[in-house]
Amino acid sequence: MGLFERKQTPITMSYFSIGNEKTKLIVGLGNVGKKYEKSRHNAGFLCLDHAVKLADGEWKEKKSLKSLVAEVRVGEKRVIFIKPTTLMNLSGDAVQAVKQFYKIANKDVLVVHDELALPYGTLRIRNGGSSAGNNGIKSISTVLGEDYSRLRIGIAGENAKKEDAAAYVLKNFSKAEQGEFKALFAETNALITEFIYSDQLAPDTRQFI
Repeated sequence: MGLFERKQTPITMSYFSIGNEKTKLIVGLGNVGKKYEKSRHNAGFLCLDHAVKLADGEWKEKKSLKSLVAEVRVGEKRVIFIKPTTLMNLSGDAVQAVKQFYKIANKDVLVVHDELALPYGTLRIRNGGSSAGNNGIKSISTVLGEDYSRLRIGIAGENAKKEDAAAYVLKNFSKAEQGEFKALFAETNALITEFIYSDQLAPDTRQFI
């Protein structure tokens, strides 16, 4: 199922009723700067760039919110995509600012991020959970608590255990891994869509290769 396509499962009428607008916040984690564009640590940025392009959205820098922001509508819902312009370690500052500005509840927040504890080709979505060493998630959990949803993108390749973790995540995806981006984006778009249309997120683990 693609981004912005309504799920086939029944949706309650109150969810789409006029005047009962629902706002969802989709956060992609990464580091700003050209040298980081295709790094493994920027998996969240890469996936949101594709989703926003598919939705005909446009990134706009909001310095007061410490983020690049793209706002789109999905039926009766408003969806706010953001890429924090802080350092990864300070992502929570941006998320908190956006969340407060748009008055979004934790249950309507989804963070898309890289996960070194999962092999490349694996996606996992669920509410809550540990940071698994991801400093961006640590920062967000410090300000929000842990009751928000995460879409974890596995980035561990063949050499992950042989290299220093901090250096590994900042290296670019291999050419072979980049060759699977189309499948990665298709599956993350499907999971983001399910989150947008769902009141309660069901935990799910998927393979895209």
